[in-house]
Amino acid sequence: MITVRNLTKTFGEHTVVSDVSFTLEAHTSTALIGPNGAGKTTVLSMLTGLLAPTSGTVEMVGVKDMRKEIGFLPQYPQFFPWFTALEFTEMTAKLSGVSSKEARKEAERVLAFVGLEEAMRKKTATFSGGMKQRLGIAQAIVHKPKVLLLDEPVSALDPIGRREMMNLLKELQQQTTILYSTHILNDAEEMTDQLLFLRKGILVEQGSLTDVRKKFDAPRYKIDFETEEEALQFASQSQLHATVIGASVSIEIIEDVPTMKQLMERLVASTFRVKKVERVTASLEEIFLEVAGR
Repeated sequence: MITVRNLTKTFGEHTVVSDVSFTLEAHTSTALIGPNGAGKTTVLSMLTGLLAPTSGTVEMVGVKDMRKEIGFLPQYPQFFPWFTALEFTEMTAKLSGVSSKEARKEAERVLAFVGLEEAMRKKTATFSGGMKQRLGIAQAIVHKPKVLLLDEPVSALDPIGRREMMNLLKELQQQTTILYSTHILNDAEEMTDQLLFLRKGILVEQGSLTDVRKKFDAPRYKIDFETEEEALQFASQSQLHATVIGASVSIEIIEDVPTMKQLMERLVASTFRVKKVERVTASLEEIFLEVAGR
């Protein structure tokens, strides 16, 4: 477990991270969410030891030197283009404290794990963006760290590459604790045990996805009609808190009213052609916009 208390970083008179506190439980995945310039990279850099905090502490239970127990993938990983993937990962293993005897074996193991078994003897200069991200993961986990820190791990990837990377991270979560920064909210919604919302260097909200949703949820029904005209007519006649978006109507649920039964009775009694009715909750993007806009 990692405990972060009152982490603060200032540059001159400018405070970029202020009094940030949170806990990372073992074998969990935490998403650090925030717009560009929120301080996400600064937080990760302080956790890795690359940047000294102005004040505050970062502690790992039972560990004196955390640097040996952390794997880190920066947003823009750099590789020596004349190295093969195997040479680079083996070098990283040795620098991370793996013995010379074991470094080659561990490098081959992690490269196979991230899907680079067939390419491990190719020069990194020939790698695609997705292959470089996989290599970045390999070098970050070659020394079997207890915590894996990832700075925007999928931001530079196409949809297929993002899907492959998220699947890989889900596998890694069985072995280690993950903290990753992102502004791609679909990814955070898919793989996270804890959400940390950072705005202007301040942690403005945190909790599990369920808890955060419960706090900011604006439950509503979404009704899809055949035509926009029908949607407008239903909204004007319904005497409910309704918003029309194209051929759809959004009905606010206030103190459990209306119920789905009440809504369906109205629709059945009408002549409107309904394609779909569903109860929806606030998306992570909607929650983020509300939190970030405070």
